[in-house]
Amino acid sequence: MIGWLTKSLFRRLLFSYLITVLLGVGVVGFFVSFFNKEHIYETAQRELLRKAKNVNLAIQEVPAITEKELDILAFLDQSFDARIWVFDREGKITATSLKDEVFIGKSVASSIVDKVLQGNEVINELEFKGLTKPMLSVVVPWGKKDQVYGGIVLHAPIEGIDRTLGYLRETVLWATLIGILISTAMVSYLSWSIARPLRKIDKTAMEIGSGNYSQRVHVESTDEIGDLAQTINKLAEKLEQVELDRLKAESVRSDFLANVSHELRTPLTAMQGFLEALQDGLVEEEARQKYYLVMYQETLHMSRLVDDLMDLVKLENGEVTLFKTPVDIGEILHKVAFAFRQEAEGKNTSITVEVANDLPKAHADKHRATQIVKNLVKNAVKFTENGKIRISAVKENGYIHLKVSDTGIGIAEEDIGRIWERFFKGDRVRSRTNTGSGLGLSIVRELVGLHDGKIIVSSELGKGTEFSVWLPSIESSQSGLGS
Repeated sequence: MIGWLTKSLFRRLLFSYLITVLLGVGVVGFFVSFFNKEHIYETAQRELLRKAKNVNLAIQEVPAITEKELDILAFLDQSFDARIWVFDREGKITATSLKDEVFIGKSVASSIVDKVLQGNEVINELEFKGLTKPMLSVVVPWGKKDQVYGGIVLHAPIEGIDRTLGYLRETVLWATLIGILISTAMVSYLSWSIARPLRKIDKTAMEIGSGNYSQRVHVESTDEIGDLAQTINKLAEKLEQVELDRLKAESVRSDFLANVSHELRTPLTAMQGFLEALQDGLVEEEARQKYYLVMYQETLHMSRLVDDLMDLVKLENGEVTLFKTPVDIGEILHKVAFAFRQEAEGKNTSITVEVANDLPKAHADKHRATQIVKNLVKNAVKFTENGKIRISAVKENGYIHLKVSDTGIGIAEEDIGRIWERFFKGDRVRSRTNTGSGLGLSIVRELVGLHDGKIIVSSELGKGTEFSVWLPSIESSQSGLGS
């Protein structure tokens, strides 16, 4: 394709350059030739007229041509390189510079004779019978102003003038040929300089079309071709990013399906084992209630998993609408702490709540704000034994800054950036023993973002974890986060 483009480009550029050169040189040549021809003729006429007057000066004293005057005419013929005729008042030629008897007695046109006898000069191209070629001729009166004996004719061959014009035309032709050669060279270079980056762009576009989005066009020009190359590069970058996002989404989807399968398989396998044991009569009567309780808890776990999944999908797809009202965050903290206190005490862990006296109400959805706090406290209780959990809330730069900190097992540094991923559990051994879905923190982050808030985490393995959340207060719900 690019080869055809190069040839086509070369042909089109060459054609346009040649037309321009030919038209330009042709027009210039025409005007130069035309005006120079006029100029050359006028110059030749003036010169011939001057010579004719000099001839008259040499013979104006005599009314008839003698041998002496014939010698003068012959001499002037050689000096002026022009044929000389002398005719009388009747128009008959009485003498010639070459002493050629052929024209003696011939008559000059009466119209010319009349003008000359009146003292006028005549310039004309004569094709006199006996002349072998056209001549540029001038005719001047012979004699003095008050006494005209006849006329003097000077002839100069027109071929000399035509030869000069021929040289001029030849020069124009050579200039045209040189212009064509220069144009061809310029077109060759120009088409090469255009086609070379186009070949690179074409090659890169082919690579991009085949799926190799890492390719880039390396063109240093700043003209339109350079702009095209930059556009191709930007397109490649976007396609590369789209492909990376697609691969990442595919990986996330695969991980998601694998995690969902794993999370559902574990309780289903347990329930299947319990049901088979009950069906085969292998469970004693007093143990059946325990089996039923375990199966019930597994169904609750699966139900929570499905609910969390549905909730997270709606959040990620923007299908959750918040109903924001003035919300008492302090009240929510106390209620959530009370709800988890018994479970925490069962793990020898205390929960304390600290709420600032000047804490304003939050501009939030009460149900979703409660969900944020519950998920964070639940996460702290789950991973803290024989420790402390502290829940606090203060006013900070138009926001409510609430913290949930614990003295639990903490999070490994390499896992902190991944805790927001769905189903991620840093401690794989421990994850088999807890009943969490692995979706709580993902939901928390989405809900905080939906409230135009911010959440960060700091943790040290073996010492504990602290989650900090900022939610807009009712006083300044539109202000930015403070530094």
